[in-house]
Amino acid sequence: MPAAVIMEENYDKLLEQCETQELEAPGGIATPQVYAQLLSLYLLHNDMNNARYLWKRIPQAIKSANPELAAVWAVGQRIWQRDFPGVYTAIAAFQWSENILPVMESLREGTRQRAYGLVAQAYTSIAAEDFAAFVGYSVEEAVKGVVSQGWQADPNTRMVMPQKPASGTPSSHPPPLLPPADPPPISLVPNEQQLARLTDYVAFLEN
Repeated sequence: MPAAVIMEENYDKLLEQCETQELEAPGGIATPQVYAQLLSLYLLHNDMNNARYLWKRIPQAIKSANPELAAVWAVGQRIWQRDFPGVYTAIAAFQWSENILPVMESLREGTRQRAYGLVAQAYTSIAAEDFAAFVGYSVEEAVKGVVSQGWQADPNTRMVMPQKPASGTPSSHPPPLLPPADPPPISLVPNEQQLARLTDYVAFLEN
């Protein structure tokens, strides 16, 4: 069985365990560690409804006293806003505990894979710097990775041309990005208006 599938099954079991621990907690109040794990796992599963309800019922005193819990929710807010660059920034901004770190790493990779698929679905071409911000890589890493997987990049126009997903292939699972050498020399600052437009496309495609 592929490692990714095993990991997914493990996270499913862990989610069930955390839900049980919250339900069986004395007085209905779980430990900060259980809340943080449960909240992060809801985010990993893109279950924003349960994540929001959980955040609302966590006692304010626990939220205030536990920076990691607040940091998990900061990631959740970026997901809710479909702010893909913000998701990567929020994940990188905190020194996660060993219980939360693997979930956050999986969440970052899952967000990145979603971004690849959405870009391939929505665009025939996209500015390289916008694409890079959307997938959470430097421009050089993003460009050389997708070029190695059959996408095209024009260093003169600084545009990336996605390869459309093959018929019957889920667009949310594009090929993994590998870092070959010699990327096109592209280095621009992401354009906020372009990123906002890309976020609008995400909202349209996912609704």
